[in-house]
Amino acid sequence: MDRFISRKRPRPNSPVPPPSESPLPEEDSTDVKLAQLVSLFPDIPQETLLDVLVSCSGSVEATASTITTTQAPPTKKRAAAPGTPAVQTSLSSHVLKPDAGKEPSTSKKRSLTKKGQTLQLFSPEDVAAHTPCTIIHNYLPPDQANALLLELLDESKYFSRYKFQLFDRTVESPHSTSVYVSTAEEYRQHTSEYTYGGTYRSNVRQITPHMRAVSGKVQRTVNDEVRHRIKNFYPGGKKLKYQSPKEWMPNAAFVNCYDGPGESVGYHSDELTYLGPRPIIGSLSLGVEREFRVRRIVPSDDEEEILQSEKDVPSHQVERKQSRTASDTPADTQGQISIHLPHNSLLIMHAEMQEEWKHAIAPAQTVSPHPLSGNRRINITYRWYRDSLHPRNTPRCRCGMHAILRCAQRKRETRGRYMWMCYAGFAPGKKSCGFFQWAELDDDGEPIWSKGQTGDNAPILRNFVDE
Repeated sequence: MDRFISRKRPRPNSPVPPPSESPLPEEDSTDVKLAQLVSLFPDIPQETLLDVLVSCSGSVEATASTITTTQAPPTKKRAAAPGTPAVQTSLSSHVLKPDAGKEPSTSKKRSLTKKGQTLQLFSPEDVAAHTPCTIIHNYLPPDQANALLLELLDESKYFSRYKFQLFDRTVESPHSTSVYVSTAEEYRQHTSEYTYGGTYRSNVRQITPHMRAVSGKVQRTVNDEVRHRIKNFYPGGKKLKYQSPKEWMPNAAFVNCYDGPGESVGYHSDELTYLGPRPIIGSLSLGVEREFRVRRIVPSDDEEEILQSEKDVPSHQVERKQSRTASDTPADTQGQISIHLPHNSLLIMHAEMQEEWKHAIAPAQTVSPHPLSGNRRINITYRWYRDSLHPRNTPRCRCGMHAILRCAQRKRETRGRYMWMCYAGFAPGKKSCGFFQWAELDDDGEPIWSKGQTGDNAPILRNFVDE
């Protein structure tokens, strides 16, 4: 039970009378009430228990009754397929909210995290409510998911680790990866025209049969979920500014292999250069379960305001880190959220993700081995490269390299603006020329200078879906 409780229960000076002798004293703290609920309902997330407790005016008895009546009656359990995870349900639909009945866009959400703390999310409802993501468990038929996993485990022996410059050191990625495309022409483009991290890709492979068979379903699902997200979570049910109104059509995929619990990737936002503003990414996880962590990007001038209001957020809603270290940074002012990614789960990163949040795969002490992959995790991230952002159309730096597209995130006065800049300083053995240019974009995220210049002027990448 300790892992659910932020602070240990205070030891009373005298024994507490049993419930049959007297009701719960009014002076009992929320910590005590929450600890009692955790002991009664250990499988329900602590933040959900707190929400129900608040909606029941702090009464433990009423909370227990509400939870008991809203839980499904027990049914005979069916044997699950090997490696199939149990899916946590959410009580969020049963909790009375002060702003119930309002449009999602007009309801001010309370932050559930605090600096230095991690909120664990499992259920799809909670992931959608508190992050810019959608998760679908048990996405593919089990046989198809396992066949794809085995195919990519065999492919992973050809993966490589990319190198990049970090200050005065050349470092290597803490996991292996490869890019997959559909045709020989796309192979040529990705090895001699498109750059990533300031260098050309050397490890590009042809899409595999099982990947191609799955891609059509991923495309349809992502587009359905994007429409659902816009309708239910965005102001006025309209797409975000700079978000493309076109159907999402994946034409490239990055496949990553995490070999063991120590392999990871640090907090980052995905490069926007060819994806454009407000990109959407479909991420399919196979093999061993790992934690996907996200945190908001907080403008530097908002940090003091957040720290000042931190005392207003109940501390029971999150787990504390084991220790606070010098590595805690201003970027972690609002804490972080952990989403568990089991085998055969599809995570969709929506249009607000890359500009407003950072994400990571955290290293783990141990993992529960998967029957087929052992300690390894395979991850496919399907991406849509926009035709208008082909390297033929994008600016070049003074040093002759392709400029990259980035979004200003740290200063309030420029936050949300896009810029073209030199990235050579992050490529091994190269130095930045200092090139910088603000990007001019229309409301759909298309470069204004490229209108009417796509089509014949830029090779179009094929969709992954079978025609």
